[in-house]
Amino acid sequence: MALPEEIETPVSSKETEVRQPAVKEPFFYGGQAVIEGVMMRGKRHYAVAVRLPTTKQIVVDRGELKAAIYVKPVWKLPFVRGLALIGEQLHLGMKSLMWSANMNAGSQGVQIGKKEIRSSVAVAGVFALLLFIGLPLLLAGIAVHRSNNFTFVLVEGIIRVGLVLGYLSVIALLPDVRRVFQYHGAEHKTINAYESGWPLEVSSVRRASLLHPRCGTGFLLVVLVVSVIVFSVVALFHPNWFWLITSRVLAIPLIAGAGFELIRFMARNRTNPVVKVALLPVLGTQKFTTREPTDDMLEVAITAFNSAREGEEENNSQGGQAPLAGNPPSKFDGVDYRDRGRSPG
Repeated sequence: MALPEEIETPVSSKETEVRQPAVKEPFFYGGQAVIEGVMMRGKRHYAVAVRLPTTKQIVVDRGELKAAIYVKPVWKLPFVRGLALIGEQLHLGMKSLMWSANMNAGSQGVQIGKKEIRSSVAVAGVFALLLFIGLPLLLAGIAVHRSNNFTFVLVEGIIRVGLVLGYLSVIALLPDVRRVFQYHGAEHKTINAYESGWPLEVSSVRRASLLHPRCGTGFLLVVLVVSVIVFSVVALFHPNWFWLITSRVLAIPLIAGAGFELIRFMARNRTNPVVKVALLPVLGTQKFTTREPTDDMLEVAITAFNSAREGEEENNSQGGQAPLAGNPPSKFDGVDYRDRGRSPG
């Protein structure tokens, strides 16, 4: 998953008393892999494209982002935007994943109800809390008997990183998960090609890198590192086990906010020699969640990206603004566009 970002740079002029409007750099698109497809997120629109397993047709769901988390300025403030990212994943990310699951199941005559999906998400959430928060605390407690020192926090952090990377390595062995990781690679390649100014065609996108500095997997690693720092401060207060566990949950917003600002800084300064070195582990972790996609997967990713971009271009055209910079969208035959007016907000 590549994280979306918008940058606004104010411009001043000493040669005129007329105030110049802010110059906005191109919006940095984001996205994520879904079941047999890709979701791309633009400034005001999103699009999910999936390839149906029975007909091999690409189906697209596109909508406008109207919820407060996408349009209110407060959610773009430093550190707060990290919380917005979590909210977006729970909101747009889950909706896109559910839609892709329903489209794939429906094409095979299987209906998945909302109750079943919510139950699965709830079980997965509890499992994740126990595996990545509870188990590291337990194992660190066994290895380091004192829970209020830096050694405990460091051991806990190392165990948590090991569990995350080990978990990703194991699930990557499953064929269905591997295909999701291939679509993840297709999403990265498409965004990298666009940001490099290359034509959004399969032959060009194929040459782009699998890795991207704004990837959510890299963000996860940064969050784990930041958590060690934050929990080291907590250890200074000598918490008992109750407050130790509570702090791990309550600190999630702070850690997410700080982690987002850090990875955002590194992504914007990726050419700096020091930042290049710091980005190496961030990019390296993405090899756990990306695989080389096939050409038909790249078609799906390009279709999703162009569909999200098309919404931005339509919006700019209605507002009398210049169209978005970049290459004109590529079109693929046999694409079915559905529910264009649906909005997740």
